[in-house]
Amino acid sequence: GSLRTCAWKDAGLPLSTTSNEACKLFDATLTQYVTWTNDKSLGGIEGCLARLRAADPNFAMGHAISAELDLAVKTMREQLHVSALLLAFRNFPKACALWEQILQDHPTDLLALRFSHDAYFYLGYQDQMRDSVARIYPFWSPDVPLSSYVKGIYSFGLMETNFYDRAEKLAKEALSITPTDAWSVHTMAHIHEMRAEVQQGLEFMQHSETHWKDSDMLASHNYWHWALFLIEKGDYEAALTIYDTHILPRLQASGTMLNVVNTCSMLYRLQMEGVSLGQRWQDVLPVTKKHTRDHVLLFNDVHFLMASLGARDAQTTQELLTTLQEASESPGENCQHLLARDVGLPLCQAMVEAEAGNPDRALELLLPIRYRIVQIGGSNAQRDVFNQILIHAALNCTSSKHKNVARSLLMERDALKPNSPLTERLIRKATAAHLMQ
Repeated sequence: GSLRTCAWKDAGLPLSTTSNEACKLFDATLTQYVTWTNDKSLGGIEGCLARLRAADPNFAMGHAISAELDLAVKTMREQLHVSALLLAFRNFPKACALWEQILQDHPTDLLALRFSHDAYFYLGYQDQMRDSVARIYPFWSPDVPLSSYVKGIYSFGLMETNFYDRAEKLAKEALSITPTDAWSVHTMAHIHEMRAEVQQGLEFMQHSETHWKDSDMLASHNYWHWALFLIEKGDYEAALTIYDTHILPRLQASGTMLNVVNTCSMLYRLQMEGVSLGQRWQDVLPVTKKHTRDHVLLFNDVHFLMASLGARDAQTTQELLTTLQEASESPGENCQHLLARDVGLPLCQAMVEAEAGNPDRALELLLPIRYRIVQIGGSNAQRDVFNQILIHAALNCTSSKHKNVARSLLMERDALKPNSPLTERLIRKATAAHLMQ
């Protein structure tokens, strides 16, 4: 009932339609996108888009949100198979420049804000993700619809650039206004993760669960964060219970990319910790296998690789590497394919070498690129799996020239994230192997 009709122009955001129905559907679509939910009564985002196109076929913004969400919901977020043609014209940095241009003139254009935020996230542009919101934040007074969600979006950028106190203040403000804001819950989970506040993190997830467990797009990811605290603590059984109860079923119900990444990343971390996974990789492989040749986002590719390595499917692993190599050899304008050559392929190769029992080779591939892995996008917490792969390779090295690498990496990790039980376990392992002298 509170959806905006043609009153959009009063907010300085005129829309090119006289159809109140189209305006309402536009608002409904935008609201679901920003709040990470699919409203069943509206037929979800997909249903709204279909009705929006029907209500006014000439409505430009209707076409824009439809095309962008086909990309956002399907590529950036769920990445269903989008045609190569669409991607050929897609250049995230150029698109961001256009969204920024819109925001200079229309600082309360939430669509431009969220699209640019998502794109920066996938490009690993952390400062831009923060500053893009900082520039328009003062225009979002409390009376502007959805303004509390902008606090959460800003908070995430602050957290990823290590402004933890400011991020926490904003996320808490957002949650005091809208307790069901799953994105702000997710930012709080990151803050506890970065500070290794395991107990506070677990209590926060437990107390807020009823508010976010029905947010169909983010629930699985928030459960993933919950399980990360348990892995950090060394409580592997409880982490597996969350995986089996909340994470795998959501992957099987909806193979969105975020659900794929949650499952692969979680199992890979548990496997590195020496946890026996039974047949769990075999449940994930059929979902990831379908995407072996997509090569839309490198961040996704490396997670598909975890599944084929975990399930010991050598053929799928080889197919992924070969087709990624081919994509990198004629990248055109595709920034993901350019990145594959310099970062993606050595990263994938290192994972293959580590699994094949060649830690020295894995280390030689990872050390030169470790500070470039940020370019594959994702969050600091999600990319921590690659730091762990590097440390485990260093712990297993046999060559004398690598003997102090593990010590260096562990001292660095300890300095960045003090009091981490996981780091302490790794240091004990290194000490037992006489690598800490």
